[in-house]
Amino acid sequence: MNDKVKTGIVGLDEILHGGIPRNNNLIVEGPPGSGKTTLGLGFIYHGARDHDEPGAIVSFELDSAKLLRDAAGFDWDLQGMIDQGKIKIIQTSPAVLLSEFRSQDGAFAASLVAMGARRLLIDGLTPMRLYAEVNDMPFREDVHLLIEGLTRLGVTTMVTAEKDESLTGVSAHERFVFDTIISLTREEMRRRVHRRLAVMKSRGQDFIGGSHTMRIEPAVGVHVYRRAQSRPVASVDQPTSEERLSTGSPAIDKMMDGGIYKGSVTLVSGISGTGKTVLSVQFLTEAIRTGHKAMLVSLDEHPAQLMRNARSLGFDLQGQVDRGELFIHYESPLELELDVHFERIVRLVEEQRIDCVVFDSIAVYEMTSRSEVADYLYALATFFKNRLATTLFNYESPELLGVSQISEELKGSHLVDNIILLNYVEVSTVLRRAIAVPKVRGSRNLQVTREYTIGEGGLLLLDESDDATQSGAVPQLPFSSYYGLLSRSPSRQSPLIEGAVAKGKPMPESADLPTETPE
Repeated sequence: MNDKVKTGIVGLDEILHGGIPRNNNLIVEGPPGSGKTTLGLGFIYHGARDHDEPGAIVSFELDSAKLLRDAAGFDWDLQGMIDQGKIKIIQTSPAVLLSEFRSQDGAFAASLVAMGARRLLIDGLTPMRLYAEVNDMPFREDVHLLIEGLTRLGVTTMVTAEKDESLTGVSAHERFVFDTIISLTREEMRRRVHRRLAVMKSRGQDFIGGSHTMRIEPAVGVHVYRRAQSRPVASVDQPTSEERLSTGSPAIDKMMDGGIYKGSVTLVSGISGTGKTVLSVQFLTEAIRTGHKAMLVSLDEHPAQLMRNARSLGFDLQGQVDRGELFIHYESPLELELDVHFERIVRLVEEQRIDCVVFDSIAVYEMTSRSEVADYLYALATFFKNRLATTLFNYESPELLGVSQISEELKGSHLVDNIILLNYVEVSTVLRRAIAVPKVRGSRNLQVTREYTIGEGGLLLLDESDDATQSGAVPQLPFSSYYGLLSRSPSRQSPLIEGAVAKGKPMPESADLPTETPE
């Protein structure tokens, strides 16, 4: 038969492109605590309950009571399946099972035929191999007999095996015998347990390679979260649009040559306190006003705090949430796993048909996994571009004055279409906020630096002629002559002074700006 067997494990069939070819024999290897038995138990239970495929469980170490207890922990009615004759638990020893396959009676095989078994779990291969080695038995031939006999019966078999430095592990020969190899890993990072699943091979089919996040969850059992980087597929037919969305500020729209193209990705970079979140709320509020569905992915602030702060600026986030116009997705950075996070976002966007999204802030992704952040953000950007959804990535720059690079890992801007820089500039003794838009793809953006304040309605750009500050101080140098946010080495000296020094001229006596204090 060419049909596929669905494992029933959430996420695993997606990785296997629908399941495994019938009669393929799987080996699941991993260290203690990696989830081998739970995965195998789910394979049998979901096969019997969801796909009408009776199954048997051969256990050497766990008795029936413990298996029933474990199943009950996931709300699985294993006893009910046993009572219906759809599942059978066989508690035995490696010696008995191996002798069954060497004998001509075939009592074990007969019991599988009697119940109409289509699936079998043997938990596990390592005790069988160790028993054979201790007793100087030909284990390789036994494995061949086991697999061939079960294949003739039309049973799809999953076998678990320990993979630990203290044990011999799975041999190359055993890897060759089995059609599908699934490897599980378990490691502790920052006092948290991370489980991963990888399909090493699967004869007769393609699958999604790489290491995927695996969790053991209540009422679910094993849940595999597909590697985020494998999800989006870039296409030559990627949709584009001539339509522009407003940032919520006509002045910023003008700097961007008319606003943000629908379906584009914008990076909003700046140090804490410059108003990245405020601009995000401003953008989403305007998007909602013009008929779009919006989502704010918050990784820094709890939704209650976001709503309180927004309310002080005149934004009614709570009302937007209540009306189903805005969705706020919050996850704590302390428990963030990128594959899990990606799947939750994808599900929400697809179910609610969201087309305007803000991530606040992507610096958290760097903290979670510096080695994956660039690929992960590329996956996010590609997913939203394929849906023609307009996206803002907020990034907290570590630099107080100026921007030398976006990020040590990301380096630059190939991931995004537009860049908005929010930062502080120091004029005389006063820090003032400034905005610049150095990049807008497909546009003639204004290459200027503008001062702004934060008030009712969000970011408010000031006229170039308005040089008053909140403190009432009047700077000694016009704001427009500040030499920009993109300097690699921001200086506190006046550009007039630096220009004079560079030309070998004496400093202008009228230049009364603070300079670096000599050490």
